[in-house]
Amino acid sequence: MQIDKFKKIVIKIGSSILVDKKGKPKNIWLKEFAKDIKNLIRKKKQIVIVSSGAIAIGCEYLGIKKKDLKVDKSQAIASIGQIELMDFYKKIFNKQKIKISQILLTLDDTEQRRRSINAKRTIDNLLTMGVIPIVNENDTTATTEIKYGDNDRLAARVSQIISADCLILLSDVNGLYTTNPKKNKQTKLIKTVKDIDENIKKYATKKENFYGSGGMKTKIEAAQICQLSGSYMIIANGNPLNPIKKIIKNKKCTWFLPKISKLDARKQWIIGSVAPKGEVIIDHGAVKAIINGKSLLPAGVKKINGNFKKGDHILVKDEDFIERARGLTSFSSTEVDKIKGSHSSNIKKILGYSSREEIIHKDDLVKV
Repeated sequence: MQIDKFKKIVIKIGSSILVDKKGKPKNIWLKEFAKDIKNLIRKKKQIVIVSSGAIAIGCEYLGIKKKDLKVDKSQAIASIGQIELMDFYKKIFNKQKIKISQILLTLDDTEQRRRSINAKRTIDNLLTMGVIPIVNENDTTATTEIKYGDNDRLAARVSQIISADCLILLSDVNGLYTTNPKKNKQTKLIKTVKDIDENIKKYATKKENFYGSGGMKTKIEAAQICQLSGSYMIIANGNPLNPIKKIIKNKKCTWFLPKISKLDARKQWIIGSVAPKGEVIIDHGAVKAIINGKSLLPAGVKKINGNFKKGDHILVKDEDFIERARGLTSFSSTEVDKIKGSHSSNIKKILGYSSREEIIHKDDLVKV
């Protein structure tokens, strides 16, 4: 597999890659990274950068420690750090004659269909104009309940929304290992991942670095989003100078392969949700119907979990609690609880009003 074959690439840069332990931006690293980007542009690639670092840089600017910051204070610091972060990018990218823009997104901007389409149009227009969007989570307004909390999954969601061919996560390790490489020198680098099974999940550590908010666990979750939306993902070491050049040359990284072929944009958005509101448990007959491309009817629903509204993203699981599909529900959780196990012809009688026959229509349902 070669990066050169991809046209649209998203690159995520973590705080620990961009900022040193004192909170100061790594000037030499970004200068060399800008050369990588210039090289990709010469090859007619469209690039989107998802960059962390606003809070870390904001803390350094104010002379305070990031540890144990409360949400309201970190939001204020993010508003200061974001200016410094973009100024850092602008000065260095200008030297390579690379034009950049700033895009700040919240979870709702990607989870609500209309807003995600707006984000896609903005990014696509910038790419058409030869401008590189630099994306970050809008930490100044996002609260714990309505935020990604890590830029790995945000980058994956951005990749999905714009139908990117590949997402590159620049980490502080070469890729996914069988054990923590910082503790075990005998560990093995996993070069290729086709399916994210329980063994792969076990390899992921939840440990965060000094500035980061993720760890390998969020990178695995990002990979699942990419795989289900039909794009490739790479975890690679971003610490060396010219990291993209080194990935292309040395191939020392972990590739996650698409699980399915490219879906249409709407179904990609459905399958890529990072914040499902609930789930329905279905019987064997309903599983078979979904596999055959049918809608999910009330008769096949055994149980519900969570509190959701009409139009929300929900998961569809079988009786062994294995995820089978994702979709947009036509009913609230209260309504589903009333009509589950019933024939569609009885919905009006049970609810007291006319409604759709399907819990999730086949057009709003995507198999996993």
